Amino acid sequence: MVVLHNWGMTLLLTADDGAIQDALAGAVELAREAAVADTDTEQVGGHVGVEREDAVSVSHLFEATLPGYRGWRWSVTVATAGREEPVTVSEVVLRPGPDALVAPRWVPWERRVRAGDLGVGDIFPTEEDDLRLVPAYLDSDDPEVEEVVTEIGLGRKRVLSRYGRQEAASRWRASEFGPRSDMARSAPDVCGTCGFYLSLAGSLSAAFGVCGNEIAPADGHVVHVEYGCGAHSEVRVDSASSVPVAELVYDDSLLDSAPLTEAPSASAGR
Repeated sequence: MVVLHNWGMTLLLTADDGAIQDALAGAVELAREAAVADTDTEQVGGHVGVEREDAVSVSHLFEATLPGYRGWRWSVTVATAGREEPVTVSEVVLRPGPDALVAPRWVPWERRVRAGDLGVGDIFPTEEDDLRLVPAYLDSDDPEVEEVVTEIGLGRKRVLSRYGRQEAASRWRASEFGPRSDMARSAPDVCGTCGFYLSLAGSLSAAFGVCGNEIAPADGHVVHVEYGCGAHSEVRVDSASSVPVAELVYDDSLLDSAPLTEAPSASAGR
């Protein structure tokens, strides 16, 4: 026996547990009444599905016809405490459907900033627990840095951690000045053998340096030791194999010509 009430939101069940799910799924009009009561009739569209929440509750979905909410759905959850217990409406919410237009997932501002976003006068503070940095007065976990720490002094509060160095190395290797770039693949030799290559200090010196050739596309940039370009210091051109330049030839067929008029006679000028 099924008894439906208007706003009492009850549906009496007198069947086993399997029948409970069937009855909950069949309580479409009960769920629609709850959605209409929460909004109005014009904003509740057709029934588009049922979602099983657990053994004693389901959610009925109705198209939302609100202006500006195309693809959204009214979700009405109905539940019961068990056999012989009434079905009640738990909640009515507006949810986005699979084709709904929703705002992008919120990202904290400090994670939205990308390389190149920082302009003149902009301030971008680092976090106190930034994994890329460690206090300079502690062990830097870089043996080559530790060897010269007394000589250079401790003028900075924080230095790059192992994680920070590895992150920078991965980023630089994948950049346009890395070993897999188009320029590097077509270069006659690598930066590691170039006289314009200025090696970095510390553990990164094995793989990275700075280009000091003003003609090179990477001038002033960090380059990988296996990067290269056509401005390598040891590149030589064999002048004997150069193509000779042909003599300049004029094509008479492209010249405009005009008939020469007779010169005036000497008597005509007297």
